[in-house]
Amino acid sequence: MDETTRGQKTASGIGRTAADSFLSGLYCAESALLAVAESRGTRSELIPNIATGFCSGMARTCGTCGALTGAIMGIGLALGRSAAAESVEPAYRAVRQLIAEFEEEFGARDCHLLLGCDLGTPEGQAVFREKGLRDRCAEYTGKAAEIAARVIAEIEEERRP
Repeated sequence: MDETTRGQKTASGIGRTAADSFLSGLYCAESALLAVAESRGTRSELIPNIATGFCSGMARTCGTCGALTGAIMGIGLALGRSAAAESVEPAYRAVRQLIAEFEEEFGARDCHLLLGCDLGTPEGQAVFREKGLRDRCAEYTGKAAEIAARVIAEIEEERRP
């Protein structure tokens, strides 16, 4: 099911929005979170700020891809709990599915493995520029947001009475 609920954008449209946001100057986690949040009507000056440290593989430390972490934060906005008595399972299930599909699509989840360079070094940043890896990051960002939006819609549909 590609169409999200309540007249929102399609999952692929949310993915395109995220990729376009990345290409316009925001980074991966910021763009993925912003696209998912805005597709759900959530607007705040705190978004994309709260995602900045997650960009570039956790602030250029070779960690999890920022596109993936931004999409995970978007899942949290949609399916996360607000009280201890609520179940974490809808959000956890969505995150597990997002990670599995992202890894199946791209073969890894960590920034340095996806890009083949360490963005925390001048040499890695040079490789990033020389190989034009910005477009690859835009692809990761769009796909992560797209998967997150689709999974959120599927879980919300299942939860409807």
